[in-house]
Amino acid sequence: MDGERFDLLILGGGPGGYPAAIRASQLGLKVALVEKYKVGGTCLHWGCIPTKVILESAEILTNARDAREYGVSVGDVSIDYGQVSQRRERVVGQLHRGTQGLLKSNGVTTYIGDGKLTSPTSVRVQLAEGSGTVDVAATDLIIATGSVPKSLPGINIDGDRIINSDQAVTLPQAPKSVIIIGAGAIGVEFASAWKDIGADVTVVEVLPRLVPLEDREIGEELGKQFSKRGIRALVGAKVALDSVKSFPDHVELDVETNGSREKLSAERLLMATGRAALTNGIGLEGLGVRMERGFIQVDGQMRTGVPHLYAIGDVVGGLMLAHKATHEGFIAVETIKGMAPHSLDPNRVPRCTYCRPQIASVGLGEEEAAQKGYRVKVGKFPFAASGMATILGERVGFAKIVADEETMEILGVHLMGPRVTELISGPALAKLLEATPEEIALNVFPHPTLSEALGEAAHDVEGQAIHFFKPRQAAG
Repeated sequence: MDGERFDLLILGGGPGGYPAAIRASQLGLKVALVEKYKVGGTCLHWGCIPTKVILESAEILTNARDAREYGVSVGDVSIDYGQVSQRRERVVGQLHRGTQGLLKSNGVTTYIGDGKLTSPTSVRVQLAEGSGTVDVAATDLIIATGSVPKSLPGINIDGDRIINSDQAVTLPQAPKSVIIIGAGAIGVEFASAWKDIGADVTVVEVLPRLVPLEDREIGEELGKQFSKRGIRALVGAKVALDSVKSFPDHVELDVETNGSREKLSAERLLMATGRAALTNGIGLEGLGVRMERGFIQVDGQMRTGVPHLYAIGDVVGGLMLAHKATHEGFIAVETIKGMAPHSLDPNRVPRCTYCRPQIASVGLGEEEAAQKGYRVKVGKFPFAASGMATILGERVGFAKIVADEETMEILGVHLMGPRVTELISGPALAKLLEATPEEIALNVFPHPTLSEALGEAAHDVEGQAIHFFKPRQAAG
């Protein structure tokens, strides 16, 4: 059957697609949204939200175990993973219903089913639960189909002994032992949560440090903290792909590190080797869309080069983050409305990793900035010198500001420590407003708070931190 004709059709209802649909409706467009499974996408149902529910339970468990240090007696502490799973489903369900309600309230027509492009501005939807097909067309179309977990060549993800991150979220029980291949955000978050819950965890990373896309000091410090917690991290390690074997009750593989080969065994193997753009099977063939390494190529206004066809989020590559996809959706919609929005500078997109200790950053790392030719000036302040971090009993980590010595432009801000994912929005705003470290230092930070570390790091760019002494280097 034929559907209605719309001003805008969005293929994909994740954190890129559904906010774009709402923004478009606010701007007066008649909007349709096609989502294969459930609105909210991977982020809401298998990624950002459910993983953080698990991490929060793991943190509460850790805090309860340490409660005596704070003068609180709680007796024996244990975790009921079934209850964790039930709470995860409640949280996801509540947010899912809220998302559905927002789309309905904004007049967005939603089709649940498998959509495939039939032209640059039309989609045929195989509706869910075998209820037929519908052809939906619009003046403009945005592709927002997201991404799927990747594996390594020859390693079969069977959903049992060898799993990906989507499957890890819905395990009925946390594994007793696990090998995690990949030490990016996904890998270290599951490593952190499962270790706190009681698993024997080994992380294998081919690059020379954990979270290799973060500032070098962040990765090195996380390695130290993981080691203290009993998480084994093998960095600069290569998996012998032909050695990976799955058995009824465990998995085995060989790892090569510094010329030596070691056999590892665990109850499960988690493949945390990144995500691939979901572009296969959506009807891109023959449309003239430019592709590179599996990603759709777009300009700063998210245009594909094919008239009236846009793409946003994970399918266009770069940082695969929900909030980046959301912002790109706004850019695409505002471009369609003729509003000439600013393109998104990837160096202004905050990055958050919710392991323990947390990591948050925006912009360039120190080494990266130097490689790009900047004369770098760095200010740093340890949470060990923070009053609030000491009160919380979480004194690990630091705040670090990387600036251009010539212009004093803030090139990057890097945080590791308690709840730093809540602090990074301030530095991101500072970069947007082109603030300097001096201007951040002039801000009045409330005491006692964790945010004071940012002010102290800004002071330290000029060697003037108050609550941390660093001998000054001799001039010349």
